[in-house]
Amino acid sequence: MKHLEYKLSKHVIERATERAITELMIREILSNPDQIVDDKTGEEGQKVFQSIINFPENSTYLVRVFVNTLKDPNVVKSVYKTLKISKYYESEL
Repeated sequence: MKHLEYKLSKHVIERATERAITELMIREILSNPDQIVDDKTGEEGQKVFQSIINFPENSTYLVRVFVNTLKDPNVVKSVYKTLKISKYYESEL
């Protein structure tokens, strides 16, 4: 996958910190995601880069990074982790 140019807003960094998601995790997901899917909200150009990650508390989460791909550089709009992997992961696990 080619290198993705992107910008992280202060808001995204603050939310990620609150959710125990490191900036390194975000960078790794953006450079090598398990999946890239369309955002179901229907917002044009918005993609979700997502990967399944094992966290230190022995829980496995799907970390979802929402990116506006129409901006240059791309803008990371939101990030969160969820235990509802089967709801959002678009293939058989």
